Amino acid sequence: MRQTFDETTDPSFGSKHLPRLRAEMARQGLDGFLVPHEDEHQNEYLPEANDRLAWLTGFTGSAGAAVVLKDKAAVFVDGRYTLQVRDQVDEGLFEIRDLVEGGVPAYLETLPGEGLVIGYDPKLHSPDALYHLRVAAEKVGATLRPVEANPLDAAWGADRPAQPTAPIVPHAADFSGEDAASKRQRVSESLNADAAVISVAPSIAWLFNVRGGDVKRAPMPLGQAILNKDGTARLFLDPAKVTPNLQQWLGNAVSLEDPSALPSALDALKGKKVLVDPSQSPAWYFDRLQAAGATVVRGLDPTALPRAAKNPVEVQGARDAHARDGAAVTRFLHWLATEAQTTLPDEIEVTQKLESFREATGALKDLSFDTIAGAGPNGAIVHYRPTERTNRKTEKGSLLLVDSGAQYQDGTTDITRTVAMGEPTAEMRDRFTRVLKGHIALSRVRFPAGTTGHALDALARQPLWEAGLDYDHGTGHGVGSFLSVHEGPQRISKAPNSIALRPGMILSNEPGYYKTDAYGIRIENLQVVTAAAQIPGGERPMLGFETLTLAPIDRRLIEPALLSAEERAWLNAYHARVLAVVGPQVEPDVRAWLAEACAPV
Repeated sequence: MRQTFDETTDPSFGSKHLPRLRAEMARQGLDGFLVPHEDEHQNEYLPEANDRLAWLTGFTGSAGAAVVLKDKAAVFVDGRYTLQVRDQVDEGLFEIRDLVEGGVPAYLETLPGEGLVIGYDPKLHSPDALYHLRVAAEKVGATLRPVEANPLDAAWGADRPAQPTAPIVPHAADFSGEDAASKRQRVSESLNADAAVISVAPSIAWLFNVRGGDVKRAPMPLGQAILNKDGTARLFLDPAKVTPNLQQWLGNAVSLEDPSALPSALDALKGKKVLVDPSQSPAWYFDRLQAAGATVVRGLDPTALPRAAKNPVEVQGARDAHARDGAAVTRFLHWLATEAQTTLPDEIEVTQKLESFREATGALKDLSFDTIAGAGPNGAIVHYRPTERTNRKTEKGSLLLVDSGAQYQDGTTDITRTVAMGEPTAEMRDRFTRVLKGHIALSRVRFPAGTTGHALDALARQPLWEAGLDYDHGTGHGVGSFLSVHEGPQRISKAPNSIALRPGMILSNEPGYYKTDAYGIRIENLQVVTAAAQIPGGERPMLGFETLTLAPIDRRLIEPALLSAEERAWLNAYHARVLAVVGPQVEPDVRAWLAEACAPV
């Protein structure tokens, strides 16, 4: 399970693969072709066989796109990958552009587009994403054309890896808390349609109580499903990954079918109202259903909210997973505070050491994402990941930011800690304490039912705003239950979000501060929405958060004078809980260090 650091870093990919793609484009009469990072299941982390952007360009980040024309090409990445893309992509072949500020639509508007025919694979783009691309193309007189056969896949040819066929296994009720038949019935009764098409991996895994290994860093199988109003379902899976007892596990109300039967299954929905999520499902489903004579109902994936609001068994599983993970992380933090202060390891050594502590639990199934370990200036690059080319040693007087997570059968974890290597400066302590104050504010808040994460976001930013500071990422994302570490539809961010927070939803709480070319700070715990005790004299039911993550926060970076009495009380109570839960799990020398690390401020 050892982490790979240079998965596809060969800048010559473009010179090798661009001519092959352009030849296929010419055969199909295309002047251009759109290459998204997404695959047929809209995954964030892709199987090698589906990472078309990496094959074409060499870029291996988790978000990006490319546009290839006859005489030029461009690759698009967000701010997380500005260094990585220049390390992996030949800038003589690809212009590097920003994915967020205008992105692909803005680039299309710069083309001399009159008469241009730009192809796209309808199995790789959602209708929501295509809308903006089509509007931009039409502004300059270009035409977007869906292709029946992806020219990039044809160019890749026999060199393309096989699709993953990891065995699909049951996810027992001891972990799921609800049998699959009950889930199907509950979800089907909520449909405002005759059927729903489901194609994203976490929804498939959750609805049928199965897990797999097709998706990097997430225990999910790739497949598709049609859920009917009566609770029956058709599940389309590659037979190579179907285990002998899977049909028995699924039950008689679920028919297990080969993916080749999916097109005719969609055609058979003629005259039916069919729910499909336009932000999650590829445009191909919409096109096929409409051509078949079905009425497409655009709406949120019907499993999204039930999946996000964890049941009591899943919440307890999350508590257990975080207690176990907290012991592993605490051993790691002890190593950073003692031996590593002298040896000053590099970033790759840091990630390997942390993974070794998690592996020692005997319960680790996988990491939940590639570990982020940013030493000094690298910590200021949000979501930086170390590679052999960018690997940096830790140094005295610097900060080390480590964002990591694990997949256990009872829960998914995600934690960030920022640690001082040597003596921190006064500025570092000030910035760290402001980030901590925001983190505490979001941990302590009570809010009325119906509140969205967008309404809470400013709480985490206010202490930074008071000093004229801010951060440019979201404050919190949803987290799955032994599923994806990034789960919607709930989130905490500046961007408006209409999804109200509900009991059982697990979200991250991760404010930060980043000083370019100097250091980065982030403090992240996961927390679950709970029903809060009624406030005396209050008139409305209130919700709050229970913190799940258990690991000490570096007290050497805290400026106590900046904390209020309430903030100190929260921090001391949190550390007392860490000591009580984690202390009995670790060795005597680690426990002695932990007692000091968790001493009251």
